[in-house]
Amino acid sequence: MLTVKGLEVCVDGRSIVRGVDLSVGSNELHVIIGPNGSGKSTLLAAIMGLSRVNICGGSIIFEGSDITHMPSYERAKLGIALAHQNPPSIKGVKFSEVVRNLIKRCGCSDYTITSKMLRVDEFMQRDLFVGFSGGERKRAELYLVMLQNPKLALLDEPDSGVDLESLNLIAEAINLLVRRGSSVVLVTHSGSILSKLYRVNRVHLMLGGTIVYSGLADEVIPLVFKHGFKKAAEILGKVLSGG
Repeated sequence: MLTVKGLEVCVDGRSIVRGVDLSVGSNELHVIIGPNGSGKSTLLAAIMGLSRVNICGGSIIFEGSDITHMPSYERAKLGIALAHQNPPSIKGVKFSEVVRNLIKRCGCSDYTITSKMLRVDEFMQRDLFVGFSGGERKRAELYLVMLQNPKLALLDEPDSGVDLESLNLIAEAINLLVRRGSSVVLVTHSGSILSKLYRVNRVHLMLGGTIVYSGLADEVIPLVFKHGFKKAAEILGKVLSGG
């Protein structure tokens, strides 16, 4: 479904992502884990085609089409959706208005089930993300993504700054997203949500703007939790080289 090859992404003339290769199949859940500042969010922004990043090299192929330089709204039409790490607050625009427009545009049929799962009804009449807690913001953003019935959902730090209750709700919704057939690329630096996901196909360890290792969750995550990102990368690198 998604093939990223040799991708280099620049922000303000500075190279942030370098030589990234990533392949995501249909109905797969991939996790990109790494410390803050390793380029994870920039990589998602590039896949979504956000204007704040500039693709300096490499390619992004989605369902056989080259979308490397396609604008974000065209990618959205193809079925790619992004849940931002820090969505902006917008006064004067009700959350319910955005929800209604998405339901009308995308024809989502199970929005009531999803709204109850993520408990978004409690802030439906509030201005978009204004005064939302960390958990409310993440739940609301994920709900808007799910309303789009995406073929590919890009989730930027859905487990960051949320309490345990919201974390459980978010994990349950992501599991539903995968069961409905979407592919998911999830970025995290804490990994707190991983044990709550019923299936993770691949984990990609990202350091210094590049993916240094890709493998199974039970191969990568225990090393990261025990040794930290850099030491885990060293150990996995030795395994990869046969050292």
